[in-house]
Amino acid sequence: MSKEYEEMSVEKWVNLEDVAVHLSLSQDTVRTWIKEGKLPFYKAGKRYKFKISEVDEWVRTGKITE
Repeated sequence: MSKEYEEMSVEKWVNLEDVAVHLSLSQDTVRTWIKEGKLPFYKAGKRYKFKISEVDEWVRTGKITE
């Protein structure tokens, strides 16, 4: 690997289970928020993928509403 690549801060994608743990929520709550369009996510095939930085920003901006 090149030194430039190693120095880049590449954020890893996480799955639904990781986001549920990160937010201290059940996986069902995360799925509900996805279906309601409340949580930023991406789809990779049938799987949901997330960037923790985007989820954290979403929390900071106060977009959690139930």
